[in-house]
Amino acid sequence: MADHITSKLNPETHLILDQPLLRLPFELLRKNFKVAHFNVEKESTAVKITLKETATTSLTNNASPDEVLKSVDSMLARMRGLKRKLNACSEEENRLHQQSQSRIKYLGELYGMQSLDDVKYEEWSRTRLDRLLVDYLLRNGYNESAQALAKEKGIEDLVDVETFVQMSRIRESLQKGEVKEALAWCAENKKDLRRMESNLEFMLRFQQYIELVRTQDQNKLLESIAHAKKFLIPFRDSYPKEVQQACGLLAFPPSTGAEAYSELYSQSRWGTLSTLFMQTHNNLLSLPSVPLLHIALSAGLSALKTPSCHSSHNTVSTSISPTSSSSLTTSVCPICSTELNDLARNVPYAHHTKSHVESDLVLLPNGCVYGLQRLEEYSRKAGLDPGLVKDLRNGEVFEVERVKKVYIS
Repeated sequence: MADHITSKLNPETHLILDQPLLRLPFELLRKNFKVAHFNVEKESTAVKITLKETATTSLTNNASPDEVLKSVDSMLARMRGLKRKLNACSEEENRLHQQSQSRIKYLGELYGMQSLDDVKYEEWSRTRLDRLLVDYLLRNGYNESAQALAKEKGIEDLVDVETFVQMSRIRESLQKGEVKEALAWCAENKKDLRRMESNLEFMLRFQQYIELVRTQDQNKLLESIAHAKKFLIPFRDSYPKEVQQACGLLAFPPSTGAEAYSELYSQSRWGTLSTLFMQTHNNLLSLPSVPLLHIALSAGLSALKTPSCHSSHNTVSTSISPTSSSSLTTSVCPICSTELNDLARNVPYAHHTKSHVESDLVLLPNGCVYGLQRLEEYSRKAGLDPGLVKDLRNGEVFEVERVKKVYIS
């Protein structure tokens, strides 16, 4: 019964990690609709105004036939341009709908599985691992490797390559000291960023101002003042410290020893801007701030971790001698392994609602607790004399008389 409960598959718990799988296409569809709606409103308004002006001038006989035809051609050109934009939005919408359908089908497969031991679940889990690896590669800038892995595994619709490639391109441009692409992204998402109360665009404009002042060229300094009046001063109530620093920066050259202003000239600010962009990008699209692989790995480590995994007594030897296959003290616990022990050190311990312990627990003189039957069996396999027991972890040998019976309270 216990094994059945343990192996029973609960799809809801799996969907907690996979929320971004459906959330991102929804956010992109919403954004695509806004772009299409904006283009329709903009072009239709312009055409209506032009049409009204053309009709008015035609009725008053103030316009020649050539001017009227020119206005009509202008309106037709606008409509053709709108059609091209809407076709692009339509193609993007179809792609996102196909992507969503593939993801819903993938997640729906969970509800056809009853047990974790199901062969289908193993295949589903391997696909999930491939997804997590692609997500990790994309977030760390390994775009070509991510694309190759997604194509090889046939999971292009289950990963967000295009979104992260765009993010990676803008992030790299910021690291190179360029703000043009980041500002274009801010303009494209201006309303959403204002709703989020994001300071990304202001910080980009502030950095532009710093770079103008850095040159110490007279013309650039005049340009920086105009830039500050247009993009910084209007936000003095929202960002008083930054605006005050901007005003004072004109009096301090890049070689200044004043810490408050020398930090503004530091090249490390580009890395800070890059990080701020990634955080804003992820918040805007409802994406986790860390790779999904880290979240899954942390959850798995925490589920297996116990206090004994990092005990001072856990000094397991894994050396292999020429005369024996392996050390008898080797632990089979994944968290105690050399590969995962340090990685799991800072994650919380597992929360178990049920405890499974041996009924004949005894305490060794070194403070370790084991089942007596297991100790005796282990000692026999180790070839010890009767009346002696051996610690399963560090190999210390003790007399049975020194062992104390313990009870769980």
